[in-house]
Amino acid sequence: MRPELKEYNYDWMMGKTLKAAAMVPGGTQKETDLALKYLPYYHGVADAFFNAGDPGIQLLKMLSQYYENILTAREKGKKIVATTFCQTPAIFYAMDVVPVTFEVLTALGGLVWKRGLFDYMDYCCEVGMSETSCSSQRGAMGAYLARLGEEIDFVVCDTPGVCDTNANAFSFAATYLDKPYYQLNYPSTLGDDRSEKYHLDDYKEMIKFLEKNTGKKMDYDRLAALIKIVDQQDELIGELEDMFMLVPVPMPPLFNLAMYAGRFAFCGHEAFTRLLSSMLEWARTQAKQGHSGLKSGKEKLRAYMCYIDHYTVDMNFWHYLDERGIATVGSILSRNFRDISTYAQFLEGSGYGVDVSSPEAMIDTIAQMNARLPMVRSIRGPYDKRNMWLEETLAIAKLCHAQCIIYNGTPGCRNTWGMVKPFSRDLENQGYPVHIMNDDAFDDRVESWDSTRERLDEFFQVRGLL
Repeated sequence: MRPELKEYNYDWMMGKTLKAAAMVPGGTQKETDLALKYLPYYHGVADAFFNAGDPGIQLLKMLSQYYENILTAREKGKKIVATTFCQTPAIFYAMDVVPVTFEVLTALGGLVWKRGLFDYMDYCCEVGMSETSCSSQRGAMGAYLARLGEEIDFVVCDTPGVCDTNANAFSFAATYLDKPYYQLNYPSTLGDDRSEKYHLDDYKEMIKFLEKNTGKKMDYDRLAALIKIVDQQDELIGELEDMFMLVPVPMPPLFNLAMYAGRFAFCGHEAFTRLLSSMLEWARTQAKQGHSGLKSGKEKLRAYMCYIDHYTVDMNFWHYLDERGIATVGSILSRNFRDISTYAQFLEGSGYGVDVSSPEAMIDTIAQMNARLPMVRSIRGPYDKRNMWLEETLAIAKLCHAQCIIYNGTPGCRNTWGMVKPFSRDLENQGYPVHIMNDDAFDDRVESWDSTRERLDEFFQVRGLL
């Protein structure tokens, strides 16, 4: 790592950057427009957020608050836990623990900094991690391994399906930093008594681990209050997801990012509720008027991101979609599989419910919610088995009238790269043109944005979609 990067605390740099950006819309429109001209590097990010109106500003404020929580944890006497996006933060908020979600922080750094998080990614490899591991962890994780972030107290993660690079990354970090470590296993099946009991027992052990390392007992009254907030958030998410079925889609592509970023960072937190409420009000207004959420106002194509989005270089991917008139109908990351969700009705046994009648019921609620997080639910084994990746993708694509499907990941996504070709052939046989992006969602050294854009344009042109 370059010596100059070691002079600055990573969390402080990102936190101050987001805080400054979140303050810009507080002035008049003229002041905001003038300030945008002077924003270094992340002009495109701020522009995308500001153009999304109040929801974009709420998203920016929420992300700023996430860093503020990390930076002030010590002075508030709170523990900090390193965790993954496949582990719901709700249980940590119930224990008054501050989560540091490496994938969320890596995506933010990649979007905001022109130079990317390459030095931090490479530092992970310098200290022993495999260079073929997932870049989504290695970005922010590199800063923490270099002791350039806030001090981590312990590590808790979930095994996201069969993604060994995710599990190994957190195991490596815990060993390297010499921190207590707990890893939830993933349920091999969903909906059956044996699997649900296994996951519930595993979750109970995790709570014992949290109690031991925080010195606090679980407050079940607080957990009940938090689950009620989750219940409210799930209803708002369900309404937003139904909007993806409208033609045109009344939401900009940024809303997809906002839905899952909020859920990964602030599930059960009022900041996420405020964001969802703002998004739903905005989308309802657009829908009543029959307007597209795209800046151009004209929807030319509907695409479903069957895996993850592209997080490098100043939000160019989202600007690209807007400029081409491409509406997104969500991704694997934005689906929560609550039993009230429309698409969950077409995937029997895939949803979870909410029950706060007893401590056991509350733990089971959180555990089953956790079991439906991305990768944990969809990528547990053979892609074409019941309630797995193919069935889920087809159900959502049909409900949302998708006209094409796009796969994007990282070179470390070996579980999906090993089956994406037959998966795409099966989708093509169902009438969906499929584009496989051969880049890295977090590291544009693998393929430059210019090359990625050209390959996308070629796909749309050759397949007669645009």
